[in-house]
Amino acid sequence: MNEPQPDQGAIRAEVLQLISRKDQIEVEMRELAAILSQNGVGMHEPLVDAEGFPKNSIDTYQVRHARHQIICLQNDHKALMKQIERGLQGYYSASSSDCGMDTQPIRPAARQEFPSFTVAFARVTDVTQDSPADLAGIQAGDQVVEFGSVNSMNFKAITDIATVVQHSEGTQISLKLKRNERFITISLVPKRWAGRGLLGCNIVSI
Repeated sequence: MNEPQPDQGAIRAEVLQLISRKDQIEVEMRELAAILSQNGVGMHEPLVDAEGFPKNSIDTYQVRHARHQIICLQNDHKALMKQIERGLQGYYSASSSDCGMDTQPIRPAARQEFPSFTVAFARVTDVTQDSPADLAGIQAGDQVVEFGSVNSMNFKAITDIATVVQHSEGTQISLKLKRNERFITISLVPKRWAGRGLLGCNIVSI
């Protein structure tokens, strides 16, 4: 007896719902990051001075609350990304299964159920050797088409990329780059290394 085939339409609807929730979480994290920025701190800077007293320039309660919320949202974001990945695998698996039952060949457009961006919004100007960016395969001159959830449709400023990096330390980010008139997809893990920052490359808006 054949097992029932997965419902491709239902899988697509579920994945789109997960993507919507992911986008919402990223908006919330940007808002919380803005609170930290307004106080002149990030996720790890001390909130007290050298003598152990709270810094007058920092709203300690607000910063601690924002940091806690960001950590919670980061965990939710990681879980959602895994669910989305499994959902996409199931979606394309169902598509392949349907094709196996049908004599019609798979059309390339069938995989365009999710947005595919081709317009670059930023450019890599330099990459430091042995940095996370270098190890991921990023090269100077690469044009950035997608950086995690950031793309040409929602990009506003280069700080959008910084926000994604800050909230993805130790977590894999998918990048779509344009190199020599062809598109490539790589995985980048922002992390602390011997040099400055979490990437080891410089990116500017186009």
